[in-house]
Amino acid sequence: MIYHVCRRAEWHRAESAGIYTGSTQDQADGFIHFSAADQLVDSVAKHRGGQDGLVLLACDERLLGDHLRWEVSRNGALFPHLYAPLPLTAIVSVQDLPLGTDGRHLFPPFM
Repeated sequence: MIYHVCRRAEWHRAESAGIYTGSTQDQADGFIHFSAADQLVDSVAKHRGGQDGLVLLACDERLLGDHLRWEVSRNGALFPHLYAPLPLTAIVSVQDLPLGTDGRHLFPPFM
């Protein structure tokens, strides 16, 4: 499983369109950013810290084909990047990612 976080409104647009083309940041970078389970909490804190109204997409990476590449990123770690729109059929679950009282995101149990 790999994970992507986006705004709830972006997810609703994807549901209506039948395909997810990424956040505005993904579109600017030319690929959809994902994280492995052990990278997720730090990635969200770094890139989405304090943001409310987010959803967590869990995706089956086996369904993404050759468009998914693991590339060196932060601290030399390999991160999954998707160089194509994300088919909704690859999404296993969508869960709200609320903020706790301390301003940090509350993650569902997934690890």
